[in-house]
Amino acid sequence: MSSRISWVLMTLLALGVAGYAMMNLLLPSFRNPFVQQIFALSPSAISLHLFGGSVAMIVGAFQLNSKLRARYIVMHRWLGRVYVLAVAIGGVAGFILALNSFGGMTTHLGFGLMAVCWLATTLMAYWHIRQGNVRAHRDWMLRSYALTLAGVTLRVYLGISALIGVKFVDFYPILSWICWVPNLLIVQWFIIKYPYKNSNN
Repeated sequence: MSSRISWVLMTLLALGVAGYAMMNLLLPSFRNPFVQQIFALSPSAISLHLFGGSVAMIVGAFQLNSKLRARYIVMHRWLGRVYVLAVAIGGVAGFILALNSFGGMTTHLGFGLMAVCWLATTLMAYWHIRQGNVRAHRDWMLRSYALTLAGVTLRVYLGISALIGVKFVDFYPILSWICWVPNLLIVQWFIIKYPYKNSNN
């Protein structure tokens, strides 16, 4: 029951953030001044990043549902390909954005390394399933989706910082690291504590 509640909560957050991203992509009047500035400087990169990230966030949530995966295995495989393509688009665009991100070298490194890890974990997951190694595929896909969910944790931390009165200019460089590093640490703990059951893979 607790795992089902966790999945539902995660999925709702993912859908909400993906919807918010798509509104920024499709509705210029919806964008706040910071997002407007990014669109003015890098319209193609931010558009591809928002699109790829949103698709990956939505598809990835349903890919992690074990009941759906077992019942619709063919759909799972095709959605997996969509997820990999979405991450490739969003990750490359994210790396380009990181090179000119607000906040200087700290944010360049933070968001840039996140983009590299996002691409790398996803490619590792895809490579392992092509080799038939389901256990490794599962572990790397969990890491990949933890990085996809950086879009959620970023906005959670932004909301908290606004509530407690932390200045955006001071917090943004920190945000470029804490939105994704803790996600990876948590999912790595989960992988160790709950290893894949099938000893054949």
